[in-house]
Amino acid sequence: MTDYEHEPITVTDKRAVVIGGTSGIGRGIARAFAAEGADVAATSRTPERVDDTAAELEDLGADVVRETCDVTDRESLVALRDRVHEAFGGVDVLVNSPSAIARKGVLEIDDDEWDTVFDVQLKGPHRAVQTFADVLGTDGGGSVINISSASSVTAIDSLAAYSAAKGATDSYTRVAARDLGPAVRVNAIRPGFIRTEQTKAAYAEGTERHQAVTERTYDDRIGDPADVASTAVFLASDASRYVSGEIVTVDSGFIQSAL
Repeated sequence: MTDYEHEPITVTDKRAVVIGGTSGIGRGIARAFAAEGADVAATSRTPERVDDTAAELEDLGADVVRETCDVTDRESLVALRDRVHEAFGGVDVLVNSPSAIARKGVLEIDDDEWDTVFDVQLKGPHRAVQTFADVLGTDGGGSVINISSASSVTAIDSLAAYSAAKGATDSYTRVAARDLGPAVRVNAIRPGFIRTEQTKAAYAEGTERHQAVTERTYDDRIGDPADVASTAVFLASDASRYVSGEIVTVDSGFIQSAL
């Protein structure tokens, strides 16, 4: 390749693990990877969701691995790694999108709730990175994609622990990029307000929240998982080979509109 030839944005034949990949943003990313030709292990703690998502990905043409995983349990992560490595022969992409939210503010949340959110949202991806580090990128450049949130840089009501954990996710991403490079790139996606099965009622048209968010976005709408997934495809592809330690915001200008 010459200095002026570009890498195409493709994940064809990539082998991807999407933790938290059976719902919401994670599932959208798993679907996009499958549609673009990757082999995918979309995992969560719920066997029914894992099977349902795997069937959907197979319909899109992907080879899949069906394996549950609990990011609070290292043995569970090791089992996932070994199962995927056996089936796919390696791992090129690790997406960390586990979910745990306590909808409480600073004065309401208790220690157990705080610790649960941090155990899943921050320590979970860290455990996954440590577990998969030895098998990532062994056949070329590996890519880790952490899912952050607009709440990492904005104050959102009743999300004290979640916001703090996502702020730490941004910092962790930069440190991990230094420690894992150059063999593995580490980046994060910072979504704004995204409509999923968990949020669709809160963000429905006509609600106060829908109006408050769309007034601050440049295209006057709530985002969809596919908006985040497109960025994940880029970060998973070799086209992003010179991108590491970055937090890529996908929010249609929501954060910038407040500056």
